[in-house]
Amino acid sequence: MSDPGHLFTRTLCDAVGRESLTTRLSEEFVFADLGVDAVRSLLTFDDLNRLLATCSPEPPRLRLHRDGTPVPLDHYTEPVISSRSERRMVRPEALYRELRTGASLVLDGLDRMHPPVGAAADDLMRLVRERAQANLYLIWGESRGFDTHWDDHDTVIVQVEGTKHWQVHGPGSRPYPMKNDVDHAHTPPRDADGELHTVWEGVLRPGQVIHVPRGWWHTVTGTGEVSMHLTFGFTRATGVEWAEALVRRLFEEEVFRRDLPRFSEPEVGRKHLAELLARMTELAEEQDLDDFLAERDARFPRRTSFSLPWPVEEGAPPPEARVEFVPILPPPLSHEGERVAVTVGGRRYRFPAVVAPVLEAIAEHRELSVDELARHAGVDPGRAAQIVSVLSRHHLVSVR
Repeated sequence: MSDPGHLFTRTLCDAVGRESLTTRLSEEFVFADLGVDAVRSLLTFDDLNRLLATCSPEPPRLRLHRDGTPVPLDHYTEPVISSRSERRMVRPEALYRELRTGASLVLDGLDRMHPPVGAAADDLMRLVRERAQANLYLIWGESRGFDTHWDDHDTVIVQVEGTKHWQVHGPGSRPYPMKNDVDHAHTPPRDADGELHTVWEGVLRPGQVIHVPRGWWHTVTGTGEVSMHLTFGFTRATGVEWAEALVRRLFEEEVFRRDLPRFSEPEVGRKHLAELLARMTELAEEQDLDDFLAERDARFPRRTSFSLPWPVEEGAPPPEARVEFVPILPPPLSHEGERVAVTVGGRRYRFPAVVAPVLEAIAEHRELSVDELARHAGVDPGRAAQIVSVLSRHHLVSVR
């Protein structure tokens, strides 16, 4: 498969079913065997070696764990001075030693370092319409980096090299636990004999994928050989986010900005409370879930990219230049008289109406040459190039 971004939309959806996958996310365990070819282009050891050498990730982005405990930084890093600032650099020989003795390497945010993984994360975000991050986990031997645990976000795990043994135990004593929760003392599910309950157990091999919902306990151990897997983590919108959005609206209401009548007669306090409850109820009924989710989508971040020299120079890119749509989620276009408007990353952009067909075409196809974009949009190639130049200045398209 030439485009690794299709891992989650084409191959995974073909294996599980798109509708079934989206409705089962966060609710059920999912297993799919996509085959080695579906993940081969995501990450190799050559890729990892190059990233470690050129990006020089340092703690806490890169870290080691052994049996649930962080490995001390001075065991595998050393302080160095770079641009008059001290940072910690990974020492290759020390890293090798720790990995040989059972440490597990974790590298966060691999999607921001490696374009194939970034493309797969973007495709996953378009599928679930939530922000996602890809982390790398690498281990040798039979040890485990973490004890039996649960994650405060949903995960899609993709085995890319070697094998790893998984036991998925299911939800614990607190359904739908959250990162910023009031109770983190819940326990894993157990059978009548007191043993850990198991929903699924197996050895993941390259090309195999599982989805473990938020709050589901699991135990992961090595199988005696190398294991390298990617974890795509995302957190879906909950009622808490809906309520937080409602609270933000309360600043517009005079009754909520008033001081509470702490020292007034009881009847005054009861009346004030009744006003608060009545207005909050009205606002809550006005805040439709679909509208809230659409507003949330409008604030969806875009992945950082650069298009020099075109956003700075006066000239337009040539017909063969490749144009890529930057927003991860395709934003809806709205027509406002002689102008067209689009909201991306919480910012609203307004352009002349002539820009609309170009925006619509690049949002649909995501990547085209300037010449291809002109044909799809039905505009003159020179005009398309000029529009691309303008869009690149607003970080709505990237050009290369």
